[in-house]
Amino acid sequence: MLQDAFNKVYTKFKLHFYTKFFERVPDREEATLTTVETFCMEIIYSINNPTVNEFAKVANISSPNAAYKVNNLIKKGYLRKVQSEVDKREFHLEVTDKYMDYYNMSSGYIDDVME
Repeated sequence: MLQDAFNKVYTKFKLHFYTKFFERVPDREEATLTTVETFCMEIIYSINNPTVNEFAKVANISSPNAAYKVNNLIKKGYLRKVQSEVDKREFHLEVTDKYMDYYNMSSGYIDDVME
């Protein structure tokens, strides 16, 4: 019963996200994130400012593959690399406001669902 309720809520979140996405991006050519890139961004956002290697480990992909994906996301403006204050050799991935706008298309719906 709890699983059914969760599935219904999760489905409503997905449907709301897709509806909002297509409202904002009527022409597919304007949609700059692929499905795989969206999943990558969700992983990076969820694990809170990982390094490329940390992202690769969680996503279960090779470090070169992760670096390639990260570089594409940086070029598109959804990510930036920030140098660690503790270890200057290390860089962490930080989502940009551009990604947060994309992410907030569905997260703003949480209040509606909770009501």
